[in-house]
This record gives sequence, C-alpha cells and structure tokens, in this order.
Amino acid sequence: MFNTIGVIGLGVMGSNIALNMASKGEQVAVYNYTRDLTDQLVQKSEGQAIHPYYEIQDFVQSLETPRKIFLMVTAGDPTDSVIQSLIPFLEKGDIIMDGGNSHYKDTERRYDELKSKGIGYLGIGISGGEVGALKGPSVMPGGDKDVYEKVAPILTKIAAQVGNEPCCAYMGPKGAGHFVKMVHNGIEYADMQLITEAYTFLKDKLHLSVLEIADIFESWNKGELKSYLIEITAEILRKKDELTGLPLINVILDKVGQKGTGKWTSIQAIDNGIPSSIITESLFARYISSLKEERVNAESILAGTEMEQQPLDKELWIEHVRQALYMGKVCAYTQGFTQYKMTSELHGWDLPLKDIALIFRGGCIIRAEFLNVISEAYQAQPNLANLLIAPYFAEKVKNYQTGLRKVLCEGISSGISFPCLSASLTYYDSYRTGTSNASLLQAQRDYFGAHTYERSDIEGVFHTEW
Repeated sequence: MFNTIGVIGLGVMGSNIALNMASKGEQVAVYNYTRDLTDQLVQKSEGQAIHPYYEIQDFVQSLETPRKIFLMVTAGDPTDSVIQSLIPFLEKGDIIMDGGNSHYKDTERRYDELKSKGIGYLGIGISGGEVGALKGPSVMPGGDKDVYEKVAPILTKIAAQVGNEPCCAYMGPKGAGHFVKMVHNGIEYADMQLITEAYTFLKDKLHLSVLEIADIFESWNKGELKSYLIEITAEILRKKDELTGLPLINVILDKVGQKGTGKWTSIQAIDNGIPSSIITESLFARYISSLKEERVNAESILAGTEMEQQPLDKELWIEHVRQALYMGKVCAYTQGFTQYKMTSELHGWDLPLKDIALIFRGGCIIRAEFLNVISEAYQAQPNLANLLIAPYFAEKVKNYQTGLRKVLCEGISSGISFPCLSASLTYYDSYRTGTSNASLLQAQRDYFGAHTYERSDIEGVFHTEW
C-alpha cells in the first residue's frame, strides 16, 4: 500500500503535522535529513500510521501518485536544498507543499522553477505553534487553484475547526499563502506589543500586583477583547518561578527575539507605500529591547519626568486601558488587512479578505473574537477601503478614542514609552484628517528638488521658482 502523503522535516512542527495527518486517517511517510529525529517520531507515534524512510528516494517512491509532499523545513537555503534533492525523483503532476515560514518572493521563485518542470508547488502559511500543528492550525495555501484542490481534502482535515468550518481557505496564486502568513505575523507582533503596553500601565501607573493584573486580563478575555493572546497573558502572569517563588514574569530578562517575518512585513509595506506604522513600531520595540546593557546605563544618566503624579481612580483607569487596548488592536488589524488589500491589488491576487479573517478564528496566534466582525465587514463591503470606516468599528473607535487618549497622555507625562499605542492613535488621527500638513512637505520638496506639486483648486502639475 502506498502512503497518501509525505512529510519532510521532523522538528517539533513537522513531527506534529505528521501526527496530525495520521490522526485524520492519512498514511504518512516521514523523512528527515538526520536519522535521530525520524527515530524520535517513530517512538512517539507507536500505533499510528507513520512510516519512516531513511533515504529520500525510498521516501518518494513510497507515495501514491500524484505524490503529495509536505515540507516543514527551515526557510531559505535549507528549503531550496530539499527541493533540489527531490526533483530527480519526481514526475509531472507531483505536488510539493512548503509549510515553513518562507518569504513569499522565495515561494514565487520556487513556484516558477517547479512549474516549468510540471511539478505543482504550494506555499502554505501555517500558524498555531506546536500545539496548533498537532491539534489543528490555521492553514493559508497559495499557488495554482487546481493544485490546491488536489490536496484540499487533507489540508482542510488537519486545520483547526470553528463550528463545522475548517480554518483553511485558498488564498490566491503563487506566493499569496506565504504573504498572508507573513502579514499575520506582523499583526501578531503588534498585538503582543499592545498587550505589553497595557500591562505596563496597569503595573507602573496603577501599581497593581501581577496577580491583580492576571485577574484583569482573565476578565477581559470574557468580553470583546477575547483572544488567544489575552488568554495566555493571564496564564503567564499567574505562573510562579520554581526557584524564587516570585511571579515568573518578574525574573524573565526583558530582551525579545524575532525570527524575521515581522521585519519582512514592515519592509514589504515600506517598499510599496503601505502605512504599517504600528507593526513597524512593534518591531523597533523588540530591537531596542535587545540593547539591555545600554538601557541600564542610560537609566542612570538620562532624566525622566519630574511632574508630580496624582493618584488615579483604579476602576476608571482599568476601563480606560481596556478601551485603549481594544482600539489599538483594531488599528493594528486594520493596518494588516490594509496591507492585504493594497498588495492584492498590486499583484492582482484577489485575496479573500473575509475568508482570511475567518481562518484566523481558530488555530492561529492572533485568533480573536472580533475577527467575526472583520469578516462580516468585508462580507458587507468587499471593496471596503479601511476597516476603521466599517460601521461597527467606526462606532467603537468613536467611543473608545477618549480612553486611548487619556492613557497615552497619562503615560507619556509619566515618562513611560508606549510605541504601539502612540502609533495607533497617530494612525487613527492621520487617517481621519481630510486636509493634512503634507502640503508643506510637498512645497519643501519642490523648493529644493523641483519635484512639482498639485494644487487643491486647479487641476494640473505645477512648479514654483521659490
């Protein structure tokens, strides 16, 4: 009997994807460049339909045709290397699926190369971490639709399920799937940073204990802020350190890592003139966190505010912080979905914005209650220019902007850095300003560079001898 699908790359994510497929009734061939990970998976998968192979040719020949091969390999050169090792053993009509965090332009290059050989190639965004990979991730496939349809029965089975709907939908041609995942990660960066800024206000301005803040996040997770990241934040804050007995959060060093996808999101936005300031500020916040020694030194040299701080009404300000966080999250998701819309128009991808919101409801890291509302907004207005002007969100930000303004004014006057909350309000105020100060910028450009300008009262292009 031939195997129905093969998985290459048996790290944590690849192993869990293979186990997920086997649990859904697939006969799964597995292969890893090094034997140890293959053996570990075999031990863990006792009694399941996991079939190990130690030579790539044997692995390929074990698969039913057209062959379906799922890669969970480190992005970049390792993915290229695996693909090149597969090509000699593949036939026209076979399909390779890349489930790693590849850059979407790499996916497009690989797609073109393999299509010229008659081999189908799908770039598949996978979100949900190791638990999602095992129990059901959010799945974002891109490539030729007819190729996707050949593997859709497997992908929809292994995806997270919300109700009776799988969190898997066809995203679009070529690199669209990996692009959707890339921007998902950018939104994730912003969402995480916004939550940390809310936590900072509760801790440093309201002087609440870690456990009190955990209670607040737990209560928020029962309302309109309900989301995976809010849920795990409450759990993180409750965790005690086994060595000291202190809240674990108090002994974790304040240096943040990043693997590149958030950076790629910002670079793509900058290259294509897409306003993505909240996502970019969240990236810079991680960069400055890495300067730990410099920050400790600067703390003893650079002055902060000397304003006298008045005690705050805790219940009132907890609600202000809740509103500020909700509005910040709305603005961050708005920027992400704007990036989807503008890039889709740029490449002619026709990204299904309402479906993207739906498949983010389960499995993935940014799953949140208001994704239903985002999907409904695009369902009602497929060409919606910006989520902020959708009736539901327009009303929300109208009511919540005061909370965000108060939190920012109070925090900034106390010398607390709020990069993403600040960027959220700046984005909101900039977007709602019909006549901006950009006229002076364009006049400056014309003065020193003869870049010309348009007028507000007469059509045409003009230049002034200043």
